[in-house]
Amino acid sequence: MGLLFFCFGINLNLKAQDDLIIEENNIETTTTLPKNPKKATILSAILPGAGQVYNEKAWKVPIIYGGIITDAYFIGFNNKRYQSFRDALFAFDEGEPNDFPTLNRDGLVRNVDYWRRNRDICILLMGAIYALNIIDANVDAHLSGFEISDDLALKVEPHMERFSANNNSLGVSLKLNFR
Repeated sequence: MGLLFFCFGINLNLKAQDDLIIEENNIETTTTLPKNPKKATILSAILPGAGQVYNEKAWKVPIIYGGIITDAYFIGFNNKRYQSFRDALFAFDEGEPNDFPTLNRDGLVRNVDYWRRNRDICILLMGAIYALNIIDANVDAHLSGFEISDDLALKVEPHMERFSANNNSLGVSLKLNFR
């Protein structure tokens, strides 16, 4: 009930862009304002990938869901292995036969700890994927108004500098030109 109120209680203005009309020398031009970072963040928090679609970076959505699905698979795989070794450890402690007759109690305990640790790390990774999805949507929205013009140029050139008559230095020069 609270989640339903939260989802419908948020007033989201889903208009894609706000238009700004600039008059210059009696010529009207329409430019788009940058994306709203708060809206992109909320959308990605509610539905992973929605902020990327809002930011017009839909190509990132399959990467996000590929990471989520892959991590969910490994959570399930590690949990199955953890459960089977845990059940085998309980059976060993009760003197019953188990699925791993070649392992002693220490081997079973090591495997239980190993698979539980792997499962827990995968759960933390799922949280990291979710958080990176939200951070990416926020950063993309902030950078949506950043224009890269053709007036910027970055050049990497070899460089030789002479310190004295017989002491030369070779290196690489990084030049940023504003035209």
